[in-house]
Amino acid sequence: MTNDERKIREKLQQKTWNEIKTNDSWAIFKIMAEFVEGYERLSKIGPCVSIFGSARTKPDHPYYKLAEEVAFKLTQNGYGVITGGGPGIMEAGNKGAHRGKGISVGLNIELPFEQHDNPWINPGKSLDFDYFFVRKVMFVKYSQGFIVMPGGFGTMDELFEAITLIQTHKIGRFPIVLVGKKFWGGLLDWIKNTLLEEGNISEKDLNLFRLVDSADEAIAHLNKFYSKYQLKPNF
Repeated sequence: MTNDERKIREKLQQKTWNEIKTNDSWAIFKIMAEFVEGYERLSKIGPCVSIFGSARTKPDHPYYKLAEEVAFKLTQNGYGVITGGGPGIMEAGNKGAHRGKGISVGLNIELPFEQHDNPWINPGKSLDFDYFFVRKVMFVKYSQGFIVMPGGFGTMDELFEAITLIQTHKIGRFPIVLVGKKFWGGLLDWIKNTLLEEGNISEKDLNLFRLVDSADEAIAHLNKFYSKYQLKPNF
């Protein structure tokens, strides 16, 4: 490479980095706007529980029907329901809340596949996000519990972030309920037999979540928790 070619390359690289810095600065305002809208709209919904699970679960699947039952029973116990707003388990959660005449919220995210608003979200209670991290803050801040149905990487992400925040005392403790012993059993065995055995977690960390098999068990765990603690935003 000649000196002239090297100088041209360096100028192009510098121009690219300057454009990136400018774009990053403007992105801050978009991020702030998502936080402001989320805080303003979700601060008015009252006590809610988030239901997580796969967007790919079909309406005839037992887990879909179980998620709908969980959501319905949540509304009968005074809770609203928050989901990711899309199809599958999320749709089941909103559908159950709608059937129970309760609050039904959808926090949607723009994705290249899978995601679209389901029809069971209350009017005015569907929010759209570009940023996963902003959306996750909304779930954690305004949920009084997590009901975690079988799902994929996104479901695992939400689950382990919440457990980590509670474990590290970044937020107060709230109920995290895994529904489906057959689905979650292998993961929990690995957590106990590998993470715990290696000393990467403490014995008490296993109490940060509860494994159940039915809607009634999930609701009972939530109600027991809030017979001792006040319902309020988490931070």
